[in-house]
Amino acid sequence: MITGPRDTLKRARKLRSEMSLPETILWRALRHRPGGFKYRRQHPAGIYVLDFYCAAVRLAIEVDGQTHDGAVAKKSDAARTEFLRSQHVAVLRVPATAVLNDLEAVVTRIVEICTERAVKIAQRKGNTPVPLHHPADGPPPRAGEDRP
Repeated sequence: MITGPRDTLKRARKLRSEMSLPETILWRALRHRPGGFKYRRQHPAGIYVLDFYCAAVRLAIEVDGQTHDGAVAKKSDAARTEFLRSQHVAVLRVPATAVLNDLEAVVTRIVEICTERAVKIAQRKGNTPVPLHHPADGPPPRAGEDRP
């Protein structure tokens, strides 16, 4: 698991009580573990504090508001992304307006990305998940019945 030094940990704890409105709204959805994935909020990663982090699939989720529009902020965000990539952590940037306007679509997309990453990780480890049945085909036939 990725973590950070003690001062970053203290800053992360402080930031948990100072989350922005879009972060708070997204956290209310993510804390219920959509898709079966566990998320952490304000997670320390080196000298950075990630808005949200899914350790199972090594995905950082950053909610970007107006403060991320400037040239200095873009340079800082690029440095953060580069550091996270060096730690094998993918970064998903979500506009704050998307969280405010269509939370369900944002959460759905986060779960899709987590699922895709989980499958890739399982394939790399040789643990390709095998579905028990194909939902599109309906339930399996009952004992003694043949498929049409």
